[in-house]
Amino acid sequence: MGSPAKFIDHTLLKPDTGGAEIAVLCEEAVEFGFASVCVPPVFVSQASQLLYGSEIAVCTVVGFPLGYQTTHTKVLEAHQAIASGADEIDMVIHFGAVRIYDYAAVCDEIRKIVAASDSALVKVIIECCLFEAAVKRKLTEIVVAGGADYVKTSTGFAPEGATLEDVRLLSRAAAGRIGVKAAGGIRDWPTCEAMLAAGAGRIGTSAGVTIMQQWRNSAGPI
Repeated sequence: MGSPAKFIDHTLLKPDTGGAEIAVLCEEAVEFGFASVCVPPVFVSQASQLLYGSEIAVCTVVGFPLGYQTTHTKVLEAHQAIASGADEIDMVIHFGAVRIYDYAAVCDEIRKIVAASDSALVKVIIECCLFEAAVKRKLTEIVVAGGADYVKTSTGFAPEGATLEDVRLLSRAAAGRIGVKAAGGIRDWPTCEAMLAAGAGRIGTSAGVTIMQQWRNSAGPI
């Protein structure tokens, strides 16, 4: 497999995050070769400038973390993120629409965010802990139909994050048509390794440095 860094979105989404912390996050991303940094929208421009010329993508969030903003607001968020230098968007769906089985509204919103995101990757957060297996399978189909690139397990702000069971379920439902991003509670290399083995193609974590240090200790230097 080689270095797991290429699968990791190095994430810092705490509400009290500051610019100095974002600078450190970007330095770490370059040092370890992470797939992306995932930062709050207000820091996209800073991260884009700090990572200019590198291969590290800048990811940010839309409708985060509760998903109940209007579609219009989410579209504006996506437009602004792209204009500020974002390469990837992690959007949160409207969970209330899912509760009443209004899948058409969910799909329409995803399509609009994908359109607003231009060529950027779009990952759709479905907050797996809120729904039963049949709904999670249906939502994966909706993410595919909406034209997004990944279905993502969790925001990391809900009562439960990624589970191996959910990653396997989403991976089977996606059937190679889109990727699966596991996020929430992934704080060490054994957990990260298990998530990748279960079918995740991206890992969202704020513990990327710890994971890489543990991986190096177990597998030797890169």
